[in-house]
Amino acid sequence: MIRIENLHKKFGKNQVLSDLGLDIKGGGIFAVLGPNGSGKTTLIKSILGMVVPNKGSISVLDKSIKKNWKYRQEIDYLPQIANFPGNLKVKELIRMIKDLRQKESKEDELIKTFGLETFLDKKLGTLSGGTKQKVNLVLTFMFDSPLIILDEPTTGLDPASLIKLKELILQEKGKGKTILITTHIMQFVEEMADEIVYLLEGDIYFKGSIQQLMANTQQTDFEHAIAAISIQTTDA
Repeated sequence: MIRIENLHKKFGKNQVLSDLGLDIKGGGIFAVLGPNGSGKTTLIKSILGMVVPNKGSISVLDKSIKKNWKYRQEIDYLPQIANFPGNLKVKELIRMIKDLRQKESKEDELIKTFGLETFLDKKLGTLSGGTKQKVNLVLTFMFDSPLIILDEPTTGLDPASLIKLKELILQEKGKGKTILITTHIMQFVEEMADEIVYLLEGDIYFKGSIQQLMANTQQTDFEHAIAAISIQTTDA
């Protein structure tokens, strides 16, 4: 599904990714974690083609992404910040995205799931942050793509909507899809993730299950295992 080899990326003098390698076979939920500045965002944007690496290769669905923009049609992406045109109505934005993607969609089902029926005629600039995030989720999940990338998907969601999001992610996993999630909510990771990909200083420090991580760090709970990684690297 995703293969990354020898990835390097600098912004000025700042080395953000350094000889990073990652192999994700496909199918399942992968949580991409790491402290601020570890390279998570740059890695995700490199996979999406939004950042061009200085060196290295990326393949998605067994094809190199270099000079191949069409692979993005097979990815559904939820950005961390939903910057929508404030003067557009919700239904106008949904229609615009459908016209751009030109793929079969299931927005009606998702609009009902997240209770957005009464917001369709409202302008995006008038919506709360939580409601905008629900619109963002509809736009992400209304297409049927094999790879889904979710950047901080829980932001602004109320408890009921969070439960629906978890159910939706598990449904997509059940279809054999690959889902990459970045988040700072460790409880969400512990509930949802099949594997952890932990970045540190621009490279993969750990890749494996939560149980493997806890065994490696000799911790009995997940949050302490994540904290132990930082302590180990500080002491190294």
